[in-house]
Amino acid sequence: MGSKKTNPDQWRLATRLVRGGTERTPFGETSEGLFLTSGYVYDSPEEAEAAFTGDVKRYMYSRYSNPTVTMFEKRLALLEGAETCVSTSSGMAAVFAALASHLQTGDRVVASRALFGSCLHIIKNQLPKFGIECELVDGTDLQQWKQALSKKTNCVFLESPSNPCLEVIDIQAVSDLAHEAGALVIVDNVFATAVLQHPLKLGADIVMYSATKHIDGQGRTMGGAILTNNADFVENSLVPFFRNTGPTLSPFNAWVLLKGLETLDLRVERQSENALKVAEYLSGHSAITKVLYPGLESHPQYELAMRQMSLGGTVVAFEVNGGKAAAFRVLNGLEMVDISNNLGDTKSLITHPATTTHQKLSAEEKQILGITDGLVRLSVGLEDVEDLKDDLDRALNKA
Repeated sequence: MGSKKTNPDQWRLATRLVRGGTERTPFGETSEGLFLTSGYVYDSPEEAEAAFTGDVKRYMYSRYSNPTVTMFEKRLALLEGAETCVSTSSGMAAVFAALASHLQTGDRVVASRALFGSCLHIIKNQLPKFGIECELVDGTDLQQWKQALSKKTNCVFLESPSNPCLEVIDIQAVSDLAHEAGALVIVDNVFATAVLQHPLKLGADIVMYSATKHIDGQGRTMGGAILTNNADFVENSLVPFFRNTGPTLSPFNAWVLLKGLETLDLRVERQSENALKVAEYLSGHSAITKVLYPGLESHPQYELAMRQMSLGGTVVAFEVNGGKAAAFRVLNGLEMVDISNNLGDTKSLITHPATTTHQKLSAEEKQILGITDGLVRLSVGLEDVEDLKDDLDRALNKA
């Protein structure tokens, strides 16, 4: 056999996504092995004791680790440029584990106001139950970040681009301010993905994903991930929390997500190209009052987005003239695009945030975030972009 490059750190993006983290059994399988096992056997009680004391590193119980899950974590860590990846059963499990493992009573969190509904619920409603102070700021306003971070803070949490209005936050500037205040910075990178944006390189300490979105990308399964280069956080906070509370990713889901990673760059790049074309088309339509897409020059943070991201992403938000009734007529008029609150799928999906993902917000909160009754969020898929435009055109004309 010829020589092979064996250092994955030297591989380029596409190679990492196809081959990173793969470990073959003596059977020499081509596809990654699927290890559907809850436990592992020991040759002796001495070996079991050494495993539990940590003197021997080995698989002990699949709530802790599993060979298939490990392959997924190693591959995603290679893509992200992170030393450690801990996978979870869902994206929200990743959000809560990253926050709850680090925080304790009396601590303080500063977060951007523009968050996914469930993330906002954790910040606003769950953490304060444990005596944790939480302050929300306009993520695009550095002066608000400076003021909020002028006193000691333990954690900063943000999304960029945000859900659903695609606000873009200056990750490097916020990270610098947060570190001066003593805070760890957690970035939800779901919308951009690790293909288009690398928060750890921009100063963030922790990046997390709902792997249910682009990483799977085909509406099959759920998963989440937390990635970092902070060894102290992993060893003393995250791993003890994770092992004892059990937000474990199943081996089958990890196997599906591994297969999703193989085509992640191809899908995200094509979907982003389609999204830009759709956003440009929507910008000229008389039934629409506003289009939000980081790749459009009309986006308020366009220059920042193009510095932080290599493309504008796969999601477009737009406001239909006529409020909720008109927005619903558009959704009901679509023949190909599916109504769904998921995103990052190969199939284009559309939702009405005010009545779905952000329904629980008050009218005042929605107004502050720009979530109007006419706003819809479109996750652009891999269909022919001309077919997408035709479908949208038919529906918008009905509106």
